[in-house]
Amino acid sequence: MARDPFVFVGTLGQGIFRSDDGGLSFVRKSVGMNFECDVRALAVHPQNPRLLYAGTNEGLYRSDDAGEHWARLDSPMNHLVTWCVLVDPRRPDVLFAGTRPARIFRSTDAGRNWVQLDVTIAQHCDNLVYNRVTTLLPDPNVFDGLWAGIEIDGVWRSSDLGETWSRHNAGLSSLDIHSMVIVPRDGASRRIFASTNNDLNVSTDEGRMWQPQSLQAKFELPYFRGTAQKSDDASVLLLGNGDAPPGRVGALWRSSDGGVTWRKAQLPCVPNSTIWGFAVHPADPDRIYTYSVSGELYGSVDGGIEWEKLPREFGEIRAVLWTPA
Repeated sequence: MARDPFVFVGTLGQGIFRSDDGGLSFVRKSVGMNFECDVRALAVHPQNPRLLYAGTNEGLYRSDDAGEHWARLDSPMNHLVTWCVLVDPRRPDVLFAGTRPARIFRSTDAGRNWVQLDVTIAQHCDNLVYNRVTTLLPDPNVFDGLWAGIEIDGVWRSSDLGETWSRHNAGLSSLDIHSMVIVPRDGASRRIFASTNNDLNVSTDEGRMWQPQSLQAKFELPYFRGTAQKSDDASVLLLGNGDAPPGRVGALWRSSDGGVTWRKAQLPCVPNSTIWGFAVHPADPDRIYTYSVSGELYGSVDGGIEWEKLPREFGEIRAVLWTPA
């Protein structure tokens, strides 16, 4: 019998929790870090499910034993808030980290040494004080390709492992980027999606121009957050939705045709806030977890068609990850 997977939850103010039974129960797993730290990002090595990274308000941490112990990687992020972490799926020793204030860093030796990349992101925002890097996405068709989403400075792209960058904001409904996914299409231009605070945007010309999808008019709720793809089928998309950040109500939408049409997922209850993000893993493409920013967890074992609410609730969740045990 296959073992239940590990499910990791990164919280604000309570560190990291791990479930050993697929999400039914959780224990705190923050040895080596401040167990009251803010955890905004979780990432796993693509070949070694016990090797994890956590982005926190005190820099970047690494665990080599599935979260039993953590050690801070000495880096320029030590005194920054790490908002996102990317392990390059093709070269796992290559890591990227995005922070607040908005900067992007790269390591080519599994986190031992870091450089700040030369990208001229706007640093200040009236409402946020400092901008932040909310998403880092490897380009599946360009070996050294990388996309970055900034809150609030739009979309940036690099084709040379972050050495040089170009800005791609024409047509966006907002420069407040929350998440990005890339959908390949046989015999046609691929579709690149960027979710913002007020819509989902799509580009079919490599980011030169974006077209807002006007989903505010089609969905009941006006705020858009996390996106994800099914690990074995890039045309199956998931989109988090809500009334505001954090909001008082949320919804989850699923597309089975690469974002052309959307159907509202039938969650077992109305989420208590915006659906913020997702956790997928190629070890079981049908197993997906999602969460509301105000602490609720949901799980699916059929690729996001049916969902159950998991028993444990947290104060505020900012990252969820699952790995084979």
